[in-house]
Amino acid sequence: MVIFLVKQRTTEYYEQLLECVQKYITDPEELEVIKKAYEYSSEKHFGQFRLTGEDYMVHPLNVAIILTSVRADYETICAGLLHDLLEDDEKEYDLLKESFGETIADLVEGLTRINRLNFEGDTQAVIASNRKILVGLTEDVRVIIIKLADRLHNMRTLWAIPEKAQKEKAKETLDILTPIAHRLGIGHLKSELEDLSLRYYKPDVYFSIVESLNQTKAERDRNVKEMIDSVSSILNEKGIKHKIKGRSKSIYSIYKKLDKGKKFSDIYDLLALRVYVDKEEECYQALGYIHAMYKPMPKRFKDYIAMPKTNMYQSLHTTVFGIHGELFEIQIRTYAMDEIAENGIASHWSYKEKGSNTKASLKSAMEQKLQFFKSIMELNDKEAADEEVVNTLKEDVLSLSIYVFTPNGDVVELANGSTPIDFAYRVHTNVGNKMVGAIVNGNIVPLDYKLKDNDVVKINTNNNSKGPSKEWMNIAYTTQAKNKIRSYFNKIDKQEYLARGEEVLKEELRKRKVPFNEFLSTENVEKILTEFKYQDLNELYTNLGNNKLPIGTLMNLIYHEADSKEDMILRRTKNKEVVLPTIKTDIIVHGIDQVKVNVASCCKPVPGDSIVGFITKGNGITVHRSICPNVRDVEDRIISVEWNDTIVKKYPTGLLIHANNNKDLLLDIIAKTSNTDITVQSINTLNSSGCFIYEVTVMVSSKERLEKFMQDIRTLPDITDVERAIK
Repeated sequence: MVIFLVKQRTTEYYEQLLECVQKYITDPEELEVIKKAYEYSSEKHFGQFRLTGEDYMVHPLNVAIILTSVRADYETICAGLLHDLLEDDEKEYDLLKESFGETIADLVEGLTRINRLNFEGDTQAVIASNRKILVGLTEDVRVIIIKLADRLHNMRTLWAIPEKAQKEKAKETLDILTPIAHRLGIGHLKSELEDLSLRYYKPDVYFSIVESLNQTKAERDRNVKEMIDSVSSILNEKGIKHKIKGRSKSIYSIYKKLDKGKKFSDIYDLLALRVYVDKEEECYQALGYIHAMYKPMPKRFKDYIAMPKTNMYQSLHTTVFGIHGELFEIQIRTYAMDEIAENGIASHWSYKEKGSNTKASLKSAMEQKLQFFKSIMELNDKEAADEEVVNTLKEDVLSLSIYVFTPNGDVVELANGSTPIDFAYRVHTNVGNKMVGAIVNGNIVPLDYKLKDNDVVKINTNNNSKGPSKEWMNIAYTTQAKNKIRSYFNKIDKQEYLARGEEVLKEELRKRKVPFNEFLSTENVEKILTEFKYQDLNELYTNLGNNKLPIGTLMNLIYHEADSKEDMILRRTKNKEVVLPTIKTDIIVHGIDQVKVNVASCCKPVPGDSIVGFITKGNGITVHRSICPNVRDVEDRIISVEWNDTIVKKYPTGLLIHANNNKDLLLDIIAKTSNTDITVQSINTLNSSGCFIYEVTVMVSSKERLEKFMQDIRTLPDITDVERAIK
């Protein structure tokens, strides 16, 4: 009988899910996948029960139902139904991928990955870092939204776990997840998570507020109804179609005001209305009519329509002296604005349009929104110990951003500290590349001018401009602008290498009196591309141009000329793939367990090096040397890591060996590794005109032994310098 009732309850939740889903998902194929996901999850969870005594499937079903409240797409709904299946069996991923496709399987894997993170610490700096890690390790914003839905249902049933665990879970929710829900703009999830967290974290405070609200409820309800009728009659008289709701202030928001020293009787916005209209201009019209009838309270008007919040929230806020002299907070917004206010980023998902182009554009839009989400999650904690900075940002997220205008009046949001260079590249890459000057508020300004709120910025461009200056890298403030400048010069360098490489080949063929077209016969080209694993001739020219491929090696391949000892060594080691080791326990990331950790291929740290961790986009944490220039401008994604005390494996690292000739040097260099535990893994020639530079990759167990090896190399005749390589 009990089993029957449990099963019946599960069926009721499934029917509720279908009812919610079918309100906005009508594609039969998508609905069939949701049904398949439910049946698959039910089979896997069969016989499992929650601490509440319910069938385990009640949880994933409720997570999916919560996701329908933000109109999640069918892939997200399916991932919600399947989200717990990888917790105990990682092999399940392949089965999910086979049954539901890579996207759904990746969503489930992404949630499983962040669920394994262990967030500890009470200081604001650590809490902010934990938020940053959670977001930084997420490739798809939908994973975060599933996490919020998962936590919300767990909070609704938090009574089933011990009191100590209740408080820990509630505090983690307040510290980590509700700020993320706020920045995503999902208002209704944020409010419920906050109220439930307060209910378990500070139950005495929570129930005290509930009791105070109940005592004044009848009077408040009566006043709100009268005010709704009054405002509605005004708008009807003016011909503005509308809907008005009384808005309850959340218990948590009342707690925050009480926590700042206010008395319950002093919280004047307990009486609140929300007015919905069709068009943006009607928001301002309604505001004018309301102010004409009821006197507004000074300094309580905010226009978030013209100046939206960073989480895309738009609304007009005003506080007026209403009926019986009571203060009413009134919010005025369109229905579209309300959708964004309640569902945030999720409100921009599209379900009605079909076709590959639409899905591609939707994916692109989602990626842009995830990047926007990550950018507003980044805290400016350049001084990690400076908790005052973190507290300031926690109080006012908007302090991270400034709002400036184009000459046409369009609003552009930038990080505080941005320059005209950042503005230009935010407008368009070509605008940045062709910029020759900037005018702010009608005055010419230098490119390092720090923009301020409400500045009007005009960028002067010239189509004949030679492009950005490398000095701009030191002036630009945002990572976006720096990346675009860097990309420009990488492209220029590639073109130069391409032209130089083609000329190197032509010059060699002229010496040999071999026609260019004869050398590049179909047979020879195929042989070259296969041997060196190049995609096309452009890649061949680029490698000749940057000296990664010696011209002699190319000639040897085609004409089978005798190799010198150095050539044989070089051929055996050149372009050999360097496989970076998998790290499990060699590097410690404090406070986080079971997170993927990689060694950076640019600076290749070895045990003993001073290191830092860089939070990548969905690929765990990459460990760099502290002096690596590639992490110099990304302090917001840096966390503390350290080497373990006991390390036995070897790590690859790169050396640049400078010499004034190349006679027998390769043999001498390799000879210096005898009677040591150092091995040469690969050698590349970087330059062979004037001076000789070899890039040597060695496997070494510690920085101490590496430095000893470098000192030994410096003692060789004709060696002018040895240094660590950083790409």
